[in-house]
Amino acid sequence: MKINFKKNYKFAVKSALYVSLFAAGFVMLLFKFMAKYESQNILFLGSVFFLIFSIFSFLVLQYRVERFIYRRVKKIYDDVSLLETSSFINQPITTDLETLTREVKKFATDKKLEIQMLQIREEYRREFLGNVSHELKTPLFTVQGYLSTLLDGAMEDKNIRKKYLKRAEKGVERLIYIVEDLDMITKLEVGDLNLEFSEFDIVELIQNVFDLLEMKADKKKITLAFENYHIQPVFVKGDKDKIQQVIENLIVNSIKYGKEGGLTEVGIVNLTKKKVLVRISDNGEGIEKQNIPRLFERFYRVDKSGSRSEGGSGLGLSIVKHIIEAHKEKIYVESEFGIGSEFSFTLDKAVKKD
Repeated sequence: MKINFKKNYKFAVKSALYVSLFAAGFVMLLFKFMAKYESQNILFLGSVFFLIFSIFSFLVLQYRVERFIYRRVKKIYDDVSLLETSSFINQPITTDLETLTREVKKFATDKKLEIQMLQIREEYRREFLGNVSHELKTPLFTVQGYLSTLLDGAMEDKNIRKKYLKRAEKGVERLIYIVEDLDMITKLEVGDLNLEFSEFDIVELIQNVFDLLEMKADKKKITLAFENYHIQPVFVKGDKDKIQQVIENLIVNSIKYGKEGGLTEVGIVNLTKKKVLVRISDNGEGIEKQNIPRLFERFYRVDKSGSRSEGGSGLGLSIVKHIIEAHKEKIYVESEFGIGSEFSFTLDKAVKKD
């Protein structure tokens, strides 16, 4: 603060000196002229000199203040230019303090938001790397453990050797599953995964998924069914294999988090003339509200402990979201903790041929 006061004093002293010097010379000239002219002209002459003095004082102070503020404001612009904020430094330098204050406040707000976004991304990056490490580490250590046991002498026992090799193989399959899912998400994000569009019956596709997952559902006595038992074929347009993967992932999740003896229902709704809505609902454990915004993140798990024991790569919902968005469609989720969940997504209807 002392430095600022000294600069202000210096500015004030210089400005006062300029005005004083002019005033001294001005008064001397005034007296000189007053001595020559008659008394009736003195009032007029004084008014003229007063006007000249006022104009000069105004110009000196205005120029001095403008220069004083400009130098300080330019320093602010120069400091900001180091931050490479094009939205700020590309503007002409203003000496209007109200405009400057508004611009600096906007700049500070933008920077604050930028910093917050970077912090969120950094936190997500750390969490993502930690999750990837955990997901890969578990099967790797499993494979390593079984192979080490075999090398330590268990290989001589034929039964143990076969059993441990099968378990090691499952660990390798899980690793391959995780890597393939990560590869698919990466391709979907950069647009390298080409979708093969065709027209197909979504009802038939869902029934095929029911048949595929029937044994998995039977283990928890969960019923897989359509909302409408007499549903008619509904033809849609999309990548059939990828849409099957979406439906399969969603139904697997409903089984994984479903209650013993529960129900998973799939409904197909005519949303508009060109769109259908596919709904997968269950009466399972549901999802707490704070977890819903993060459901589609890679490796994010609502149940940090129990869900890993159920298997899976932890990438299912992330893949679902990317596949649906690659179709330029929307996916929705509604859930009430303890009641159940519903995932739904839109698809284009197939064009009817006359």
